[in-house]
Amino acid sequence: MLPLMLKPMQFWRQQLRPSEQMGSNDGLVRLDLNSPVFQEQLFALQKPERNAAMDTLRKIRQLTWSQLYRDNGLKWVKIVSVRPPQGVDAFYSLRITQSRRCTAYRDGDFMRFLTVAPDHDSRYGRK
Repeated sequence: MLPLMLKPMQFWRQQLRPSEQMGSNDGLVRLDLNSPVFQEQLFALQKPERNAAMDTLRKIRQLTWSQLYRDNGLKWVKIVSVRPPQGVDAFYSLRITQSRRCTAYRDGDFMRFLTVAPDHDSRYGRK
């Protein structure tokens, strides 16, 4: 009997050549929601807020990168206070619900989500 040959595990983050990393601004945004931290924080949201976040993700899937950059509701902002690791141009913050933001970065045509930030308004009694 022949030994079972296992294929090497493929990682969720595909390695891209530098020329492919930023991709075209005309293509649709592809979402990568595989970060365990992002998933934990997303699923911990209360149901109304989680539904709002899912609506935002659904909206982002239908946008091109050019449309995403111009969308006033998402408020796509470069985070300059954090130095990204090698291979990542920059981290960005965007509005995922009315009161929450998330962090992500662009990798080719993919938007790779990292975290969902705590609700700022409730900390300062504005909610």
